[in-house]
Amino acid sequence: MAELNSGDTAWVLISAAIVLFMTPGLAFFYGGMVRAKNVLGMLMQNFFTMGMITLVWSVIGFSLAFGAGNGFWGGLDFFALQDLTASDGAYPYVAFVAFQMMFAVITPALITGAIADRMKFSAFAVFITLWSILVYSPIAHWVWASTGWLFERGALDFAGGTVVHANAGIAAIVLAVVLGNRRGWPGGDFRPHNVPFVLLGTGILWVGWFGFNAGSALGANKVAAFALLNTQIGAATAILGWIAIEYLRDGKATTLGAASGAVAGLVAITPACGFVSPMGSIAIGLLAGAICALATSIKGKVGIDDSLDVGAVHLVGGVLGALLTGFFATIDTNPAGKDGVFYGGPWKVVLEQLIAIGATLGYSAVVTLLIALAIKYTIGLKVSEEEEEQGLDEALHGETAYRQTSLSSGSGFTSVAAARVPEEAQA
Repeated sequence: MAELNSGDTAWVLISAAIVLFMTPGLAFFYGGMVRAKNVLGMLMQNFFTMGMITLVWSVIGFSLAFGAGNGFWGGLDFFALQDLTASDGAYPYVAFVAFQMMFAVITPALITGAIADRMKFSAFAVFITLWSILVYSPIAHWVWASTGWLFERGALDFAGGTVVHANAGIAAIVLAVVLGNRRGWPGGDFRPHNVPFVLLGTGILWVGWFGFNAGSALGANKVAAFALLNTQIGAATAILGWIAIEYLRDGKATTLGAASGAVAGLVAITPACGFVSPMGSIAIGLLAGAICALATSIKGKVGIDDSLDVGAVHLVGGVLGALLTGFFATIDTNPAGKDGVFYGGPWKVVLEQLIAIGATLGYSAVVTLLIALAIKYTIGLKVSEEEEEQGLDEALHGETAYRQTSLSSGSGFTSVAAARVPEEAQA
């Protein structure tokens, strides 16, 4: 057993806290993109995920992901978080449990962007619970557990390009298809109601991603430093790639595009950050920004109402990043990794990345479809047309984010968000 390292322990604990903050950041990122009548519904889905998945992970999720088990499923070694101290090393194993818990929380939260404005809260609660157990934990086991079949094949995924982003991205598309389109889409006015919220959420996500990626080194070391640097470069260059496409296509670069580009770059660099050089991260970021921007037009052509472009950003970005890792990885950055094709490595490295991508997408799509159909034909997935028209904030939660005022004031809403105040409190 390795001696406890206080520096490594501190870094893992700090990273866990930073990663948790990403979910509220995601809530603001998505919340700003929806219409004003649905912003609390979006925030609630993300905050509820923090509560429910923490419980699921503590009872069964972690054990299914990191218990010994076999190549496909973890065992019940850590059911109800028992016997954790037996695995202590350079950091207490319980710190690793907490760190991975935050990944388990944010992954299903990513899906909420595709189902905005129209999913029953009860159906959402059931869905994320089942999905976390039946989809997230098994795929995390395949890729990250020492007994996982993709881990043993040598798939490279430093912080979750396949496990988190491609997985959540394909699940989001499948759920959006089963759920159906929003009322009036694509012809209605679905513009973001608060772009500053989107930028605020992007900033929180960006900082949180340093814990997400650099924390995955599980130590305060050179690989963590490379991961942090590559994360910054990947996000920054993806902004340039995205707004370049906007400018060429539309004649204008937008703040919403800059925010989306940053997130696309963060997604794409996630599997690669601890394996590639800074120059590799420039290429990955630029490609991710440009390709994900182009991918946003696909949903309209195929008629899938992926409300906030989860597929274009997380599915496309995650797959692209995982694939490019097979080309740009270098053992100069991480001796525990491999040399990719551009550094003299064999094409087998790319093949293993393709196998990991294909297995993740196939399994996640099928099981997500089964879960979604089971819920649809039992308790139902979608709110009524009346509830959708009213808005999820009032219809499902009995609140409004903004108190409406007289139109003569020049604005239909106050500048301060507020829940509905009981009449007796207004007297």
